[in-house]
Amino acid sequence: MVGEPTPGRTNTAADEAQQPILAAPAEPTEAPAKAVPPIAAPSTAAEPSASASPSPSSAAPAPVVQVSTVTERATIRHGERTVKDSSLTEGKRVVRTKGANGIRTLTYEVTTTDGVQTGKKLVKSTVTKQPVTQVVAIGTKKAQSSRCDPNYTPCVPIASDVDCAGGSGNGPAYVSGVVKVIGIDIYDLDRDNDGYGCD
Repeated sequence: MVGEPTPGRTNTAADEAQQPILAAPAEPTEAPAKAVPPIAAPSTAAEPSASASPSPSSAAPAPVVQVSTVTERATIRHGERTVKDSSLTEGKRVVRTKGANGIRTLTYEVTTTDGVQTGKKLVKSTVTKQPVTQVVAIGTKKAQSSRCDPNYTPCVPIASDVDCAGGSGNGPAYVSGVVKVIGIDIYDLDRDNDGYGCD
């Protein structure tokens, strides 16, 4: 029949367009977006909690505290005592008893932390050696002025004139026995100039 379409063919524009669309593959950008979900970023909320409670191995070690006993010695200074002595010339000092220092033993409790001393407490104090007081004698005897002439020995009195006892001299002072002239023979006792007077 004239004007009827050929069986099995379609001449419409819609039928011709459908064949290439059905045969065409899907757009390459759409398939990955739908098939592969986005990878979630790792959560950072768990990290602080993990570091907040450190393992026992990473914790700071406990300080090492040690207590020990230490003994020290201290010197006890001796004192001094003075006594008067009338047999000594006034102002003269003589040590009668020599002084000696004593010793005191001190016991301490010492605390150290990590090798550094952090405490020291005295727990005992004992005198292990008593000090000896020094005794000094001070003379009180009044010094007597010399009454002997320094030019002679033994003593020849100091006077306006001295003669040998038993001689012809008239004094006023006299000397008995032989005397040695050690200076100037001011009393003319050594008449023969042998160094001795009244011989």
